[in-house]
Amino acid sequence: MLDSSVPGHGDSTDGELGARSHCTAPIVASTMRHRRSSPPKAHVSSHKSEAAPAERNAASVKARIVALMRQASTEIAVGDEPLLPALVRQLPPGSCVHVAHTPKATLDQVVRLSLQVQQHGLRASPHIVARRIASEQALRAALGELKRGGVEQILLVAGDRQQPLGEFSSTLQILDSGATVDAGIGTIGVAGHPEGHQAIDAAGLWQALAQKQAFGERTGTAVHIVSQFSFNPGAIHAWERELASHGIRLPVRVGIAGPTPLVKLLQFAVRCGVGTSLRTAAHAFGNVGQVAHLATTPEQHLIVLARALDAGSSQQLVAPHFFAFGGALKTAQWMRALADGQFDLGADYLKLSPAR
Repeated sequence: MLDSSVPGHGDSTDGELGARSHCTAPIVASTMRHRRSSPPKAHVSSHKSEAAPAERNAASVKARIVALMRQASTEIAVGDEPLLPALVRQLPPGSCVHVAHTPKATLDQVVRLSLQVQQHGLRASPHIVARRIASEQALRAALGELKRGGVEQILLVAGDRQQPLGEFSSTLQILDSGATVDAGIGTIGVAGHPEGHQAIDAAGLWQALAQKQAFGERTGTAVHIVSQFSFNPGAIHAWERELASHGIRLPVRVGIAGPTPLVKLLQFAVRCGVGTSLRTAAHAFGNVGQVAHLATTPEQHLIVLARALDAGSSQQLVAPHFFAFGGALKTAQWMRALADGQFDLGADYLKLSPAR
């Protein structure tokens, strides 16, 4: 859960949050140059020669998906504390696990669960929600306790609370306080919104990311983006190009909804303020499969991401982050199966199926 009240970002104040075509030409040119001097060859069925590149491509994309899953992060909430031993058995050691600060949880509970996640051999990334922090003293105390317990990474979100609990209403104010630097927090995630934000205009979003990038450069903090989830993988890749055009070089963990029933997913999308692709999905509900650019399963998003990375057309999208809308343990079990390569990639590159 990346927003403070529901899974996903709802930061309302400061912007929280192919390949074969270019490889073929040299081969064709080389073949034409040598054709006249080459001796005649017996006819060989083209079936195998045509199938082999496709099989190699599928194997390459599958390997890329496995690698992505081994770098993936996910999330838990305070109520998931009893699941920790089971989660540890499913996730690779050192996996990044976000600890959400949900509306009924306290900052102290988030800190305690984060310390337990760290003690279990995972890498905790607690959510620090600006509008839920009572004071700078409380912030500094929480960050100090996290650091002493081995937690060196946090995710900053502003939160959706109408009236801030204390003096912080935005993540930029937290950064400007110097509290993260003084505590020795070396890695900070911030929110990204590929489809925009319902309460912030585009200029405000870009300005916020630029300021956070500048903070990282100024303080030596490793800043990265965790993006809001979407139903449109194309929007993510278009946004990556916009990042470059705006001079934002921060690495991006691509927010993807883990395995979730479609009705429940649409409900979360409404609450999280997901943009254009939500309207398309809602309009097409009941006939979603016929909307070609729509992706309603995590497998669809993974395939698009893996193929983009495999083709070299994506530079900043480094790993996925899975929102556990369908449950933390179910999400972790699904992640484990893919990280272990227990799937086959369909010939149409549109879906994954259990390995035969």
